[in-house]
Amino acid sequence: MLKLAIDSLKSRDISHSHLTQFALLLVGIAIMEGIFRFLMRKVIIGVSRKVEYDLRNDYFRHLEKMSLSFFYRYKTGDLMARATNDLEAVRQVVGPAIMYSFNTLVSMAAFGIMIHINLKLTLLAMVPLPIMAFVINRIARRLNKAYQKIQAKYADITSKVQENISGVRVVKAYVQEEGESNSFQKLNEEYVSLNLGMAKLRGYMTATMTVLVGLGSLIILWFGGKLVLQNSISLGDFVAFFAYLGRLTWPMIALGWVINLIQQGTASMGRINRVFQEKPEIADTHATLKNIDDIQGKIEFRDVSFAYNGAPVLKKIRLTIEKGRTLAIVGHTGSGKSTLINLIPRLLDATEGQILIDGQDVRKIPLDLLRRNIGYVPQDTFLFSETIKANIGFGVNATTEQSIEEAAEISQILKDIDDFPDGFDTLLGERGVNISGGQKQRTAIARAVIRKPKILILDDSLSAVDTYTEEAILRRLRSIMRERTSIIVSHRVSTVQHADLIIVLEDGQIKERGRHEELLAINGRYAELYEQQLLEEALESF
Repeated sequence: MLKLAIDSLKSRDISHSHLTQFALLLVGIAIMEGIFRFLMRKVIIGVSRKVEYDLRNDYFRHLEKMSLSFFYRYKTGDLMARATNDLEAVRQVVGPAIMYSFNTLVSMAAFGIMIHINLKLTLLAMVPLPIMAFVINRIARRLNKAYQKIQAKYADITSKVQENISGVRVVKAYVQEEGESNSFQKLNEEYVSLNLGMAKLRGYMTATMTVLVGLGSLIILWFGGKLVLQNSISLGDFVAFFAYLGRLTWPMIALGWVINLIQQGTASMGRINRVFQEKPEIADTHATLKNIDDIQGKIEFRDVSFAYNGAPVLKKIRLTIEKGRTLAIVGHTGSGKSTLINLIPRLLDATEGQILIDGQDVRKIPLDLLRRNIGYVPQDTFLFSETIKANIGFGVNATTEQSIEEAAEISQILKDIDDFPDGFDTLLGERGVNISGGQKQRTAIARAVIRKPKILILDDSLSAVDTYTEEAILRRLRSIMRERTSIIVSHRVSTVQHADLIIVLEDGQIKERGRHEELLAINGRYAELYEQQLLEEALESF
């Protein structure tokens, strides 16, 4: 249109109406271009957001499937960085990078028209391209390395913030606010320095591309102007040629930006893929039995051993817990109590021996079925930033007000909840920070009880409550323990003395086993622990 409009100016027959027609045509073309540009952005950027949505869901779902050992190897902050910054970098590749790459590719069709106008001018316009390719290749490699360092440093910063927020009580108790602030400032300075280095690389690339494109325009202006003066091409051809070259300027500059996005996205996708490539160590396999639909609760340990990084934690454990019976486990810190009970829901897998439930190896029982039939209160009580009602009902598909109140009453937390401003709708802070340790433990017990599990496991979950409340909880629990297999881990003899069977763990081995009276008669480790606690109680009362 420009060529025709300018060349028509030489004609004596040109009129105002002709110029108006050309102007309207150019406006129409601009409007069409705007419509298609809008549709292009709407479709491609929209697709990139959907890809990001799916990828983030897949990533989170994959994390949920991973075994405990995975989370020992990866920092929380690092996993969060991959779910935010890295995923955004991947989206940029799927969206803007593809869009501008396609835009550049389509714009290259202009070269065909430019060749038709004048081959010599087109060849001259392409002179800067090899230099561009060389510069882009060199800088792109450095961008990739720089971005990987930036993402690693961002993960360190995220981990630092997460740890300090979670451990804010420890930081304040040890008066380390200033020290931690200085440590964070140092990390932040390193992060800024890496980003500034990358900004310089981007600046070099953009500046180089702009200069080379400008050099191409200068060459065309010089030689093209000569051709117009020599009447080798018309002024309309020259203007059209220069307009095409101008339309190629932004795609050529954008190409450098696209290369930058691709390098960032490639580095980020590599970091995400390293997580996706991790396989859960504990999962259903081809050996998993599909015909099991219920669990009764008889548990048997057959020469079970467990080692962590080669260090033995449990050694040849032989033990049978009949359905509906209560087992109590006592022992000093580090004796292997928590490890032993973590083998039952397969949070860990035994390195030797077998664990049977109802005569079936736990490795053959579907994980979902196994864990749905176990009510587990871990030593480290965790509550979500939800209401108390949501925390108690966690993991249960359908709950009623009555069932939640019954579970709360059994765990002796109901009276406390009635005193809260919003009752069961009271919103808890992160990890239940706005309630006491005893209240957290009792809420966790209610969460386990409401499931009505066939196997109930309490791992030192009464350590933060007083002896009076403990006795009230145990008295209520005994009524429901008759219907299910129960395992109680505790340091207190008062907690375990009514169990059907008590074992004393030491150095990963069962040193003593029997009922309360039988173990006292042996006058061994259990009796020693009992006498020690009686003495402590006497001193406290004195």
